[in-house]
Amino acid sequence: MITITTHSEDDTFEGGRRLGRYLRRGDLVALTGELGSGKTILARGIAVGLDAQGYIASPTFTLIREYQGPTPVYHVDLYRLERGEVADLGLEELLDRGVTVIEWAEKAADLLRPPLLQIEFTPGSGLEDRIIRFSAEGPGPLAAVRALAAAWTPA
Repeated sequence: MITITTHSEDDTFEGGRRLGRYLRRGDLVALTGELGSGKTILARGIAVGLDAQGYIASPTFTLIREYQGPTPVYHVDLYRLERGEVADLGLEELLDRGVTVIEWAEKAADLLRPPLLQIEFTPGSGLEDRIIRFSAEGPGPLAAVRALAAAWTPA
C-alpha cells in the first residue's frame, strides 16, 4: 500500500494520468471516498494516461461510459444505485475487455477481484488536499502502484 497527498485538482489529475500509463487490459480500479473527494478527477487522468479518445465526462447519469483507445476504458459511477441494483448492470462482462474504473466501488464489492487496484480518497488538512491510498492485488496493479510511487512529485 502507498499513500500520496495531492494539493489540487490538477495534481490529482496528473497522478491519475501517470497511473493510467501503467494499467493494462483486465485491470480493475475501485475508487472509494466521499462525494467531491476527487474520484472523477483521478478517473479522467487514468483515461488520459491510457490514451482514451474524447472528453472524459462523469458517468453519474449514464452509469457507464466507454472510451476508445489502444486499451478501452470503462468508467463506471455507481453513486445513484443501491447495492442490489449493481448486479443488473452486467459489469462482469466489461472486466476483461479493457481497464474498468468504478467510482463508489463499495457498492460492487462482490465484483472486485484481481487484478485489482483499490484507491481510497480522504480529505487532507488543506481545502483542496486529498490523501489517496492505493492498494493492489495482482502483478499489473502492483507494478502500476510501484511506478507511480517512484515517479510521484506533486505540484
